[in-house]
Amino acid sequence: MSTCSTASNNPAAKQHSPAVVYLDFDGVLHHHNVLWSTKRGPHLDASAHDVLFQHAELLLGLIRPYPDIRIVLSTSWVLKYGCYGAARRLPAELRARVIGATFHSKMDRTTFEDAFRGMQVWGDVYRRCPRDWFAIDDDYLQWPAWCRQNLVRTHPEKGINVPETLDEIRLGLKRISAVKSIDYRLQLSRSPTSPGW
Repeated sequence: MSTCSTASNNPAAKQHSPAVVYLDFDGVLHHHNVLWSTKRGPHLDASAHDVLFQHAELLLGLIRPYPDIRIVLSTSWVLKYGCYGAARRLPAELRARVIGATFHSKMDRTTFEDAFRGMQVWGDVYRRCPRDWFAIDDDYLQWPAWCRQNLVRTHPEKGINVPETLDEIRLGLKRISAVKSIDYRLQLSRSPTSPGW
């Protein structure tokens, strides 16, 4: 099965595409039980110790060593606030990495919302054709079989703040960032000006 749309299935284009982390908010950067109110806006129905985006700085610390990696938002917050409005909730360093979302205004909202999260992400992978990718999400149901190895599943209440989950994210970041280094070394070895070491 092709991993990219016909329009994007160009090896040269893919080589220059960034590696991507598909990022959910609820159940990842904070407790999953987010409520929406006209007066209060988004807020958590959880313990007093839980606050919105409490693990954002933790994620920032993990991703900071990999400046080549970008973020695509895969969260219901985009449906509420748009990509820009949702990204504004993130720390500036994370926000600067956001290059889009799995949903945008030209898509049919009902069709998008009817799809399982895994298919929403896969649809974006198919269109965007990132160099490599993985997703951080607490929603693990009905992910396509060919995508499951790219999912870091989080605890719905603890989010990414679980030692095993943090280890998985570290490994995922190393894996997708390493592709650039490998591609670059291969390019140098094939270059006419390569010293041929």
